[in-house]
Amino acid sequence: MWLNAESALCHLDRLVAAARALCGNHADADDLVQEVYLTLLRRPRRLTGGSELAYLMTMLRNAQIDRHRAAARRPTSTLEESEEPADPRSGMRPDRALEHREVLDAVHALASPFRETVVAVDVLGLAYKEAGRALGVPVGTVMSRLARGRERVIGALEPVPLGARG
Repeated sequence: MWLNAESALCHLDRLVAAARALCGNHADADDLVQEVYLTLLRRPRRLTGGSELAYLMTMLRNAQIDRHRAAARRPTSTLEESEEPADPRSGMRPDRALEHREVLDAVHALASPFRETVVAVDVLGLAYKEAGRALGVPVGTVMSRLARGRERVIGALEPVPLGARG
């Protein structure tokens, strides 16, 4: 079975959602997905086992790691990042869009192993076994990271009690 950019298009929405959770903003997520599709345009991949989506998650994760390594080698910019506008394509009610963004921001704030696991299972919908293959870890590690990652996301979304503020 071959995976090329055309066959991967049926996974575009899920891949964009995963990239958004990994990157934390739409611009970087779109760039990351574009890199994955350009890679597939240059050289289609032969899949010997597993799902297309699991393989795409692996490609997405590797592209993200490559981007971080390249950014670490570049000098930092002095320009401040501007606040990203809300996605005008979103058909959600404003309150639902805000909740969605808060959840994705909480996922993005997770440490790398937890973030990648939550994205693979909860955003992309990969089975534990597929996620394990995509991330290169055993199924038990996927389950452990997923549980701890979900706990941290929930903790980040819970309101702070009034008495706890200092």
